Amino acid sequence: MPIYIGLNKLTDQGIKNIKEAPQRIEEAFKGWEAMGGKVLGFYVVMGEYDYVAIGEAPNDEVAFTAALALGAQGNIRTKTLKAITKEEFAEIVKKLP
Repeated sequence: MPIYIGLNKLTDQGIKNIKEAPQRIEEAFKGWEAMGGKVLGFYVVMGEYDYVAIGEAPNDEVAFTAALALGAQGNIRTKTLKAITKEEFAEIVKKLP
């Protein structure tokens, strides 16, 4: 399955309701899994972003739908990156002229 990395920033609403964040995170995991995905890792981080999530999803549509659903709640702003493994990268490089 494709791998996706979510870079998330809390909104004003999200920080105002920060005590609810752990429950929202668990609900997000359940939603991701209900759509056929698998959470591989989740971290609360310091710096430009507040959360980093790593997961697998069946396709881009599922990942995009999940990101939209999270953003629509108003607690975070999301950036989603599609990742490839080093093995997939090696296969792509082999095709270069």
